[in-house]
Amino acid sequence: MTTETQPAVDNSRDNRTVLTGKVTSAKMEKTIVVEVLRLMQHPKYRRVVRISKKFYAHDEKREAKQGDTVKIVSSRPISRLKRWRLKEVLTPSAAPGK
Repeated sequence: MTTETQPAVDNSRDNRTVLTGKVTSAKMEKTIVVEVLRLMQHPKYRRVVRISKKFYAHDEKREAKQGDTVKIVSSRPISRLKRWRLKEVLTPSAAPGK
């Protein structure tokens, strides 16, 4: 009897966390600050509250400007604060970049 086994397919890069947020700062070299807004129900009062969190993301080509809506994807640690990379710019800001 012979049993054939399929080689294990490595999908570890396919299931990375992707977040969508707005760029609040693009003043650093190859780094953007993205504010991600999410809605959460308050545990005691059961009211829906907005919670925002800032993430530092790596922008290699410096294509994101302040006010843009972007997608960021989790990655290995790049620096002390950066654990995210810019995936794509969804909508550019209406105001011209500085």
